[in-house]
Amino acid sequence: MRANRRTDTKPELALRHALHRLGYRYRKDYRLDLDGGRRVRPDIAFTARKVAVFVDGCFWHACPEHGSNPRANEWYWGPKLIKNVERDRVNDAALILAGWTVVRLWEHVPIDEAVGTVVTALTATVAPGPAKAADPGNAAGPVSPSDGTEPPNRIPPATDDSLG
Repeated sequence: MRANRRTDTKPELALRHALHRLGYRYRKDYRLDLDGGRRVRPDIAFTARKVAVFVDGCFWHACPEHGSNPRANEWYWGPKLIKNVERDRVNDAALILAGWTVVRLWEHVPIDEAVGTVVTALTATVAPGPAKAADPGNAAGPVSPSDGTEPPNRIPPATDDSLG
């Protein structure tokens, strides 16, 4: 079972690449130490907005559409898969109690739909920090698209000349 990856699976990589292309920055496989000693490692963590994203494999997390019950060694796999699902629910509850938004995606979800789900969760949460002052030239405030797919504002990297 050494070949079974815990991180950097193909669906997870595809989602991370798509989010990065849109300008979103995140931490991968970031360990969260929650109250009560529980440790959770989301596949993708947006720490400023407290959004945890999990990309669940259909076999390992017992997908209702594509999950299969192994015929060989059923005495081992049955309880193991049930325990995986129970652990997911306990981790979800612990994250929600800690103030995190949890997004769980199946590996078979199309990448466009997965990105849309994550972006929706990100736009629904407010990043902590100082309030932005309104632009005096624009009394209506900043304009953003109604679909919420605009990536966060980015500051261009500094060049050697600008460092002084």
